[in-house]
Amino acid sequence: MEFNEPAIKSQPYIDAYGDGGFRLGGARQEGSILVLPNAAIAWNVSDAHSIGEEAFQPVIEQASLVEILIIGTGDDRVKISDNVQTYLRKHLISLDFMATGPACRTYNVLLAEDRRVAAALISVE
Repeated sequence: MEFNEPAIKSQPYIDAYGDGGFRLGGARQEGSILVLPNAAIAWNVSDAHSIGEEAFQPVIEQASLVEILIIGTGDDRVKISDNVQTYLRKHLISLDFMATGPACRTYNVLLAEDRRVAAALISVE
């Protein structure tokens, strides 16, 4: 898995989503993204059914800074595998998965509440 250099180096709000990407802190990001406490980075995931544990390695590396992970699964809510859920919870990360739109809104609310939140978001058109 290859990640680009972080485009945003602090935790931004999600300003918009759609058209195959996101706008965070006023900057457009194409494709799926991970929004972490210290950066927003490209996430090489396009299908929630095929997400494996390795896709969450950047989240695990910042586990001490993340209380809850919001996973946006695309246009529809898709249950991620039980193995991945167990893997994340083993690292003391609570998670919730939902369609990407509601995931963006939930992430922003939790960030506004000063919660230790991260987001893994599959882009939508």
